[in-house]
Amino acid sequence: MRKQRNNYQAQEKVSILKRHLVDRVPVSDLCDEYNLQPTVFYRWQKEFFENGAAAFEKKHATQNKAEEKRISQLESKLQTKNEVLSELMEEHVKLKKALGVL
Repeated sequence: MRKQRNNYQAQEKVSILKRHLVDRVPVSDLCDEYNLQPTVFYRWQKEFFENGAAAFEKKHATQNKAEEKRISQLESKLQTKNEVLSELMEEHVKLKKALGVL
């Protein structure tokens, strides 16, 4: 009969790895306790160390870039509107002068 496969969440995996790395619980004890193969444990550990730098990177960096891009687009749109408005006001003043209103 096959063993039922356990699907561990990321937090659970980190907790198990932490017990080994910080609390110095032997891998064999952890594997017995959680019904893990040692290869699975070491694969988790490898992934953890390879992706560990991501924990220290800013998560909002991509959001900030998107916001900065949107802000620059809005600023350029506003500048274009101001230029059009300025041209319209200039033509309006010229028309009023031509009609003798000003």
